[in-house]
Amino acid sequence: MEVANGIIWDVNPVLFEIGRMSVRWYGLLFAMGFVFGIIIMTKMFKNEGVNKDWVDSLFLYVVIGTVIGARLGHVIFYDLDYYLKNLDEVIKIWHGGLASHGGFIGIALALWLWSRKYRKESSILWVGDRVIVPAALSAMFIRLGNLVNSEIIGKPAEVPWAFTFVSTDNLPRHPSQLYEAIAYLSIFALLLYLYWNTDIKDKRGRLSGLFLTLVFSFRFLVEFTKENQVAFEADIPLNMGQWLSIPVVLIGLFFLFRPLKKA
Repeated sequence: MEVANGIIWDVNPVLFEIGRMSVRWYGLLFAMGFVFGIIIMTKMFKNEGVNKDWVDSLFLYVVIGTVIGARLGHVIFYDLDYYLKNLDEVIKIWHGGLASHGGFIGIALALWLWSRKYRKESSILWVGDRVIVPAALSAMFIRLGNLVNSEIIGKPAEVPWAFTFVSTDNLPRHPSQLYEAIAYLSIFALLLYLYWNTDIKDKRGRLSGLFLTLVFSFRFLVEFTKENQVAFEADIPLNMGQWLSIPVVLIGLFFLFRPLKKA
């Protein structure tokens, strides 16, 4: 990687190999998001006098919900015809194909199931308002993983910070993955500050609403700098990521501005 009329990006996505097994940067960054999530959630639960043992079960629910939701989201929203003809490919997540909007749905369902089992006295929004803080950080790690993989690339661009992805086509492009990573890190910092320094965590749904509004509003905008993920997007005015972001933003605005209730 060097700087010369932009950044020449030629990073090996494989961190190291042991025999036939390879450890990839994407997997490491994905795991780091959950590790930091456990640390942050443990501190939150301790601060609020909540059973810290619940963090382990919450972690398991969120991991399963994220992976299943993100995979099915990609299958359903982006390439359903292919997967209907190749059902065995659905479970092969190592071939790539995870959709953040599907991950959002999967996490929401996982939090609902967790709340019913472990904290029936509070709604899904109580745990949601806490999980979304480290979730923003995890989103940053995932986009950095996409950058290392030279995937979800941006459109050709003549800007000083353009990335030339050697493994793709050697054209200077918007580093859309980096745009998102920086945005999600900023959103994480804001949510973390609000959680620890204001009473927003006691206002059910406010943190969740802010997260959904900011993350998916930015996702809608950054899609203008990205190449289409699938061929059919060339024939529609907005790409699939943008269409899917609109209802999530509306849900976020609802929770952000509805009459507040104590948790």
